[in-house]
Amino acid sequence: QVQLVESGGGLVQAGGSLRLSCAASGRTFSSGAMGWFRQVPGKEREFVARISMSGGSTNYADSVKGRFTISRDNAKNTVYLQMNSLRPEDTAIYYCAARRVGVFTSARGVDYWGQGTQVTVSS
Repeated sequence: QVQLVESGGGLVQAGGSLRLSCAASGRTFSSGAMGWFRQVPGKEREFVARISMSGGSTNYADSVKGRFTISRDNAKNTVYLQMNSLRPEDTAIYYCAARRVGVFTSARGVDYWGQGTQVTVSS
């Protein structure tokens, strides 16, 4: 059974930082990709960032480019999201995502989802 388990969410003031972690179990994604989406009430699930688990190439949503950094540890089957200069509009439930082979930039390309972790940024 594949599981993606997120950690690191919480409450932070605007301008602060958080680091999210997502550990995968049940299979490796060394030929695929892992990353993050976020969702707020009344809106569609939004792509945030992803990283190729083979070559390490990255992709970011324009709204987080320059502020968030995604990284990976293939030995631990884990992906991280370092979030800096946080804004109130970053408040959302953040979901870890994984794809077996290839990459994704939309939810339709995701094979597995985590349960989500709440990130709240106060003004």
